[in-house]
Amino acid sequence: MDLFKPLDISNEEPKTEASGTEKVKCLIVGSGPAGYTAAIYAARANLSPVLYTGLQMGGQLTTTTEVDNYPGFPEGVSGPDLMEHFRKQASRFGTDIRFGIAVKADFSGPVHRLTFDDGKEVAADTVIIATGATARYLGIDAETRYAGMGVSACATCDGFFYRGKDVAVVGGGDTAAEEATYLAGLCNKVYMVVRRNVLRASKAMQERVLKTSNIEILWEHQAIDLYGENGVEGMVLVKKKGTPDEEIVRVKIDGFFLAIGHTPNSEVFRDFVTTNENGYIITIPGTSKTNVPGVFACGDVQDPNYRQAITAAGSGCMAAIEAERFISEQGII
Repeated sequence: MDLFKPLDISNEEPKTEASGTEKVKCLIVGSGPAGYTAAIYAARANLSPVLYTGLQMGGQLTTTTEVDNYPGFPEGVSGPDLMEHFRKQASRFGTDIRFGIAVKADFSGPVHRLTFDDGKEVAADTVIIATGATARYLGIDAETRYAGMGVSACATCDGFFYRGKDVAVVGGGDTAAEEATYLAGLCNKVYMVVRRNVLRASKAMQERVLKTSNIEILWEHQAIDLYGENGVEGMVLVKKKGTPDEEIVRVKIDGFFLAIGHTPNSEVFRDFVTTNENGYIITIPGTSKTNVPGVFACGDVQDPNYRQAITAAGSGCMAAIEAERFISEQGII
């Protein structure tokens, strides 16, 4: 097997089956770091990949202002600019990038079929699922109003910008506890906004939170608004909502971190690929292989733990290499 065969970027026309269905070697769904990296490697392996961007071209990073932890950018880079670099590199090697959302999957046969929102059906020898995961939000208007101006769903990504400041973490589970303890090492004060009077986090995580002196838990509080002139300067909470003791509380903060979970964008594939109880696609450990031969998953759609651009990109590389190996082993021309 030769992963470095001479590169052909002649933009060969995709084949079409008698039914009118387009036939391709490698179909990539998703355009975040995982999808674009898979496209770069697949294109360089002469798989002539077709990539459908999904709803949000460039993925979650397009909603991020500054990215300071992606290697190769010592001065930092904006999320949209970083993803534009990814897109241009994938295009340079001949990736066919298209707008569209997968609405139906059929992985029941040796050739895998996906239908997109424009009605087009594409059949592929290999499919790389890189559809990502969507952060869950509270649904208050302020989350949109202050997006990139104090509201974040990733402490690891954005905590650095709040060194020495006061922040809030919304949630009471393991994710919220982990985010809060991480931020406590950077920030002056961390408020955990917990709607119940108990934490849902594991005992070990609860102990870490309770032993951290600069974390304060606001029990039975719910965030209902944020305020500030040029960014988040504080939050508005309702305490003991629906009880005789209900009251409105205002707390000054500089950053507002949501830690109420993510929803993997795997629903359209779940009739065929195995997922865990939360919908994350299960891959064979150490690989990007799903339970369906020729179908691979990479990035946040199969990663409930790290959710970083750099790990997503790495898994996209894995998926493309394994897709090329699968095609070679099957003798597909």
